[in-house]
Formats: sequence, C-alpha cells, structure tokens
Amino acid sequence: MMYTNATTDASASASLSARQARFARYASWVLAFNVLIILWGAYVRATGSGAGCGNHWPLCDGHYIPPATDIKRMVEFGHRATTAFDGLLILILLFGAFRLFERGHRVRYATLAVFGFTAAEAIIGAALVKNGWVVDNVSVGRAITLSLHLVNTFLLLTALTLTVWWAKGKPAMQWRGQSAVGWALGMGLLGALMLGVSGAITALGDTLFPVKMGTATLEVITQSLNPASHFLVRLRVLHPLIAISVGLYLLLLAGLMIHLRPSADVRRYSHILSGIFLFEIVVGLLNKSLMAPVWLQIFHLLVADLVWVTLVLLTAAAVAVGVPKVELAPVHSPHVHEAVGAATWRDYLALTKPRVISLLLFTTIMAMFIAQEGFPGTWLLLCVGVGGYMAAGAANAFNMVIDRDIDGRMKRTSKRPTVTQTISSRNALFFGFGMALASFTILWSAANLPAALLAFAGLVFYVIIYTLLLKRRTWLNIVIGGAAGAFPPLVGWAAVTGNLSLLAWYLFAIVFVWTPVHFWALALLLKEDYAEVGVPMLPVVKGDRVTVQQIGVYTVITVIVSLLPFIQQQAQIIYLIGAILLNAFLVKMYWQLRNHIDRPHASALFHYSMLYLALLFAVLAVDRSVMPKKVAPQAGISAVRGVHSGI
Repeated sequence: MMYTNATTDASASASLSARQARFARYASWVLAFNVLIILWGAYVRATGSGAGCGNHWPLCDGHYIPPATDIKRMVEFGHRATTAFDGLLILILLFGAFRLFERGHRVRYATLAVFGFTAAEAIIGAALVKNGWVVDNVSVGRAITLSLHLVNTFLLLTALTLTVWWAKGKPAMQWRGQSAVGWALGMGLLGALMLGVSGAITALGDTLFPVKMGTATLEVITQSLNPASHFLVRLRVLHPLIAISVGLYLLLLAGLMIHLRPSADVRRYSHILSGIFLFEIVVGLLNKSLMAPVWLQIFHLLVADLVWVTLVLLTAAAVAVGVPKVELAPVHSPHVHEAVGAATWRDYLALTKPRVISLLLFTTIMAMFIAQEGFPGTWLLLCVGVGGYMAAGAANAFNMVIDRDIDGRMKRTSKRPTVTQTISSRNALFFGFGMALASFTILWSAANLPAALLAFAGLVFYVIIYTLLLKRRTWLNIVIGGAAGAFPPLVGWAAVTGNLSLLAWYLFAIVFVWTPVHFWALALLLKEDYAEVGVPMLPVVKGDRVTVQQIGVYTVITVIVSLLPFIQQQAQIIYLIGAILLNAFLVKMYWQLRNHIDRPHASALFHYSMLYLALLFAVLAVDRSVMPKKVAPQAGISAVRGVHSGI
C-alpha cells in the first residue's frame, strides 16, 4: 500500500512539473507577444497614427470595430485590438500561476505584477488619447507621459521575465547580503531605465522634428544646443551621450559579475548583455546616420528591449540564492593575520595605488597645458586632477579585488589591503564604485562630458580588457591592455578643449607604445613572482632574451612616435631638442640592457622610462606655451563641447 501511495505521489509530482514547464513556455510566448505589442506601439507613434481613432477610448471613433476606410485608423485599432487580446493572455497567465503554484510562490507575485502593469499600460494609453497627446502634439505633458509609459513598459517586461525565470524553477532572488554587488546591479537597472526614457523622448523628437536627409551632423548638434530650439530638439543630443555612459557602465558591470558571481547563468547573460548592447550602439549610430527611418527606429527599440530583458536575467542570476559570493571568500595568504583594527585613510589611499597613478596624473595635467598652450586655470586643473585620480583609483580598487587571489602569493603585492583584509573586498567594491561615480560627476560638472566619458572609458578598459580578459591569458596583455594608461592625456586634452585633435591622439600613441618598454623592464625584475602565480608575462612565457628584443622593437617605435608632434608641425624646436635628448638616453639605456641582461640594467631602464615620459610631456607643454602654434580642432567628439551647460 505504501509503495502504491509513493508511486501515486511521484506520478502526481511529475505531472505537476510537466504542467509548470508548459506554463513557463506559455509565459515565454506572452513575453514575446508583449515585445511585439511594444514595437507596434512605436510604429503607431512613428507613423503619426495615434489619432487614428480620434479622442475615443476604448472605442475607435465610436465603434467597436471601425470601418476600414483609413490606414491610420486601422493601424491604431490594430494596436488596441492586440492589446486587448494581450489582456486575455495575461488573465490566463494569472489563472495558471494560481492554479499550478502554491500559496506565496514567487511566480504568483510576478504574475500579479504583470497584471498590474498591464492595467497601468492601458490607463496611460487612454490618457495619451484623451488628452490629445498624439501625432503632432509637442507638449511637455506628452513627453512626461511618454516617459512614464516607457518606465511602466520596462517594469511589465521585468515582471514577465521573472515569471518565466521562476516558472522554470530558478531560485529566488536574495538582495540582502549582496553588499556592493546589489547596489551596482540596481544602478545598472536605473541607468538602463534612464537610457530607455531618453531613447523614447529622442524618438518622439525625431518624429515631430525630423532631420532632413543630407543635413550635416555638426548642424544637427548645433541645433540641439541652441537654447531657442524646442526642448525635444535640445534633448536629442543627450541620448547618444547617455547611451555611451550607460553602455560603459553595463560593460563594467557584466565583467565584474562574471568574476564576483561565478555561475553558468551569470556568465551566459553577461556575455549576451555585452554583445547585445554593443550591437545596439551600432544600430543607434546607423539610426542617426540614416535620419531615423521608421523601420530602424522600431528595430532599435527591439534591441533595447532585449538589452533590458537580458539585464533583468543577469540581475536575477547574480542575486539568486546559492550563487557564490567571491568577495566574501577567505583570502589564502600568510599575511592576512597582519590586519589590525579598522582601516584608516592611509589604507584606502593604498587601495588606489598612488605611486602608479602619479605618472598617469602627470600626463593628464601636462596634456591640459599642451592643449591650452599655457596655464589652463587653477580650478579646472584641480578638479581634473582630483577627478582623474579618482577614476584611476577606482580602477585600481577593482583590480585589487579581482587579483587578490594572486596578490597574496606574490611578494610585491602580498601586503595590499585587500590581501591583509585591512579593507574587506566588500568595502573595496563600495569604495571603487563610489570613486568612479564621484570622478564622473566632478569631471562632467567642472570640465565637460567628453572628459568624464574618457576617464570612465579608461577605467572600464583597465578592469575588463586588461585585468579580466588579458592579464592571465596572454603575454600580449600589456601591449593591448596598456592602452588603459594612454587614456589620461585624452582626458586632460578634452577637459580643456572639449575635443580630441590630432595632437591629442599623438599623446595617446606615445603612452601606448612606451608602455611595453616601461612594463617589460619591470617584468624582468618580477618574473619569478609572475611565474609563481601563472601570469603569462613576456619574460615568463618567452624568456629574457626575447623580452629584451621586444623592448628594442618598442623603443624604436616610441622614438618614431615621439617625433610626430614636430613632424606634423604641432610642436617646434624646443620640443625637438628635448625629444632628441630624451630618446638618445632611452636608446642608450636599452642598449646597455641588450648587452647585459641583468637586474641592475633592467631596473635602470624601468626607472628612466618613467622620467622619460614625464619629461617628454613637460617639454612639449613648455614648447606649446613659449612658442604657441594654434591648430584648428580636428573633427571628432568636439561637437559635444560644453554639453554639460548647453542643455
């Protein structure tokens, strides 16, 4: 009898699981159907069909089924009909959730949220029609209501996505105890939401104030920055800037989640999110270049919806019950016991790697003098210095959290605060995100948005490209990843001019090709440490002789690139003399190392390389100040100069 009951229970459980699986598939189809409705709604707006049914709602021109005499009326009626059908699908979804899942199950709550947001969608749609906020209406009320509509739509997609996720048996979300990770994910969701709102307003502006084919990009941006333009035109320029800002943050978030919340789902959705968002940027640029045709606006919205759904899935996976929390794992190092008492300001200063930052900060400041052809101003100099330091410090804080497993086994890094746990990884993450946000705010408010974006781009490049992707995989890590250290001159230049001219890119190139010379000389001194932890630096992988040969190659390239400012008439005789002398000593130092591959000569080249870069930038700053040569800005991101105060 007991055997019979057990068999019956097992059969009932299997039957319930099968029905829940069917429910999950049904919920997936409802989610897809809602995305199609969203796209249809965008088509209604883009084609000016919003008034196809007059100001009647829910009827269409007073009819349940209007006569098919007008295409715009049928477009609007079709949207309403599919929305009504969607309401029926969601009622079925709600009924199924309460039928198949026990009291208090998260699927029930998710479907209740779906029902609520669907009702709100109908109310907002009715408000747009009743108030005449359709077709050619350019009121603030329409823009605000459209923004609320977008927010509600994203919340509806969130509820539907979580319904599917949990119906498949995925674990519940647990926000408590997530430390900085929870806040970081929340900021990502908020940023994506802001991006969606700006996209909706931009699309409305493109519809009401279309850009004529053949209009120059600079003219479009000039119109957007003109205070006399309509507010929808003036807001148009913000969307691509917000997209770059949020995109950089989402890339940083996705990379950090792979490391901090190692699970198959987190890795999958992090990769998907990164790929889709990069694709969305391409679609957005194409949309702008083609003057926002209707079909491309709709496709752009589709990709944006996919980004949001993927971000929700990544968040659900990252905060799911049972997912490992890397930042809370113990540190395996003999130096952990050295932590005594609470962390001091000196410990947090050490977290930023001030000795490493000092040279980067110097190139930032010198780039400001070079761009200004003189003194750029005390306040701007101070703010850019602080903002630039904070961006680099945030990158180094993230680096210490990510690399603490190998830092504890390397003599040079074994006493870092994240290894000794003077500063916990949890607090280091909070510190890193706080510094990054403060840096962005300071640079944007005191300088301009291009400077803030470039500093943040350098941070993301260092953390994601160098630390997470390259450092432990290939000896080319420093060749490619070293580009992160070449961003500071761009930040300094953009802070002064709001653009990136040819000379700014020469400064970037100088630091980029100089980095292998500098770092591989250091790697020769630390090859035992790197070999111990399995980091494939060039001396470990190829040996000392090959490393010195590669240093020689990049020494020659550095000499050539350093002369480009003079060759291209961006600098004059003072810089030429200084560059020749500095390069002569650089070649001499390399030649001595080539003839005697040992620690003293590697150390000499390493230390001189720092002096070389600092003096090269200083000489160029003096040259540009004493013998100024005005150069017209090159085309680039100069059009967004001063955008922080122009809107």
